[in-house]
Amino acid sequence: MTFRMHIKYLRAVNLTTLTCSNLPKSVAFYRNVLGAALKAEWPCSAQVALGDLGLWLKSAPKVTPCVSGSYITLYCAEATFEYTANHIAETSKQWKKDNSGSASLYFLDPDGHKFKLRTGRVQSHVAHAEQLQPNNLQIYH
Repeated sequence: MTFRMHIKYLRAVNLTTLTCSNLPKSVAFYRNVLGAALKAEWPCSAQVALGDLGLWLKSAPKVTPCVSGSYITLYCAEATFEYTANHIAETSKQWKKDNSGSASLYFLDPDGHKFKLRTGRVQSHVAHAEQLQPNNLQIYH
């Protein structure tokens, strides 16, 4: 069996580790602002869950968030998007304005890690790209 055949068994991102300069502040942000469930806590780290996504918050003396275009996208149902986005925007700095034509909010956590709140899942992202029809776009079904 080749590796390509095994790839079908990978289903989702299980856990993402983020460093944080102030663990209690980060835990409070993820719990109170994003609604994460606290799963475990140690003196220098904590694990929270946002639905099926686990986040490992690891204390570090210096945190340097990614400055490239990388960010984590969180899914929100359309029916609750406005309420959720307004709640997050009240306490979080926005790092980019949305111009995608879909409901989105780009925001930062307390250490500057980039997030995007959006309605729609992977299939809707591909469908949106297909509508734009950029040159040389190839869609695989």
